Amino acid sequence: MSLRCGIVGLPNVGKSTLFNALTASAAAGAANYPFSTIEPNEGVVPVPDPRLARIASLAASAAAVPSRFDFVDIAGLVAGASTGEGLGNRFLGHIREVDAIAHVLRCFEDDGVTHVAGRVDPVADAEVVETELLLADLQSLEGRRDGLVRRVRGGDGEARAMLSLVDRAVELLAAGRPARDMTLADDERVLYRQMQLLTSKPVLYVCNVGEADIAGNVLSGRVETMAAAKGAVSVTISAAIEAEIVLLEDDRERGDFLASLGLERAGLERFVHAGYRLLGLITYFTVGPKEARAWPLPLGATASEAAGNIHTDFARGFICAETVSYEDFVACGGEQGARDAGRMRQEGREYRVADGDVMLFRFNT
Repeated sequence: MSLRCGIVGLPNVGKSTLFNALTASAAAGAANYPFSTIEPNEGVVPVPDPRLARIASLAASAAAVPSRFDFVDIAGLVAGASTGEGLGNRFLGHIREVDAIAHVLRCFEDDGVTHVAGRVDPVADAEVVETELLLADLQSLEGRRDGLVRRVRGGDGEARAMLSLVDRAVELLAAGRPARDMTLADDERVLYRQMQLLTSKPVLYVCNVGEADIAGNVLSGRVETMAAAKGAVSVTISAAIEAEIVLLEDDRERGDFLASLGLERAGLERFVHAGYRLLGLITYFTVGPKEARAWPLPLGATASEAAGNIHTDFARGFICAETVSYEDFVACGGEQGARDAGRMRQEGREYRVADGDVMLFRFNT
């Protein structure tokens, strides 16, 4: 499954620097002026998971393939984007195509880096972007309402259900609340996703601090308070420092540099994991002589869905999933040890996969 997280924010908050660090490249041209990023850059980022290396070692796998995250660097939004200001409509369209939003907020003071509003206020910046997404959603819903009303008059039951959702969403958005705050019945979720609302996407607030404030500062503290009030998550990193870390190729050198900063792990690792959790994902593993691989899966997904994640034929001809927990796999010294100890079990297609499950799928072709 391909997962895409859009990096958004006002111009000059450090989005492209963060993206470059994430992808360990200079693909996104960071520059000190608005709209240095016009077309969205995309990069594939591995999800760090020390369990994968341990599994691969025990199985003597030739390769270890981590789960992956696709990040999209979307050009800076400005006030009025919903009515076409800046490069508004194109940017909003790019946001519509991602699964989650990483909202980068400037939490550093630097007279050498201009701010489009002439002041540094990350909470106000967050409100600007959120307002533009709210307005864009309102315009989208109001534009489709007349057509739904006509279909309802013609007796279209699905249009009636959609119109009810649209009216509830409009009421919520008009009150300044995002669509993700809507309370939905299970049978409404498919129609809700068809609405493709920008404010329905989960948001991770990324506080970009200066190199001297890697532990956070007053500005990042304000963002954390705002995020908590919204029931959202925030993470504090220094994009400039992360850009330096990725240039260090030796693991020991990287570890020494992190230690000198008082950090146990890079901010990017925390950021990627926060994004992973934001989408409600867990990781399961497959293992063999050629490769050990980590796979992303929504929490609560079944064994047949996990099989289909690998190949549709696995789900179509599903027989069972031979499963062992990561802890038992390691404690027993690998697959054969787990079998000998009776820790390997057979699960059916409706089994709910747990984080860390090591799975072997049996299927008919």
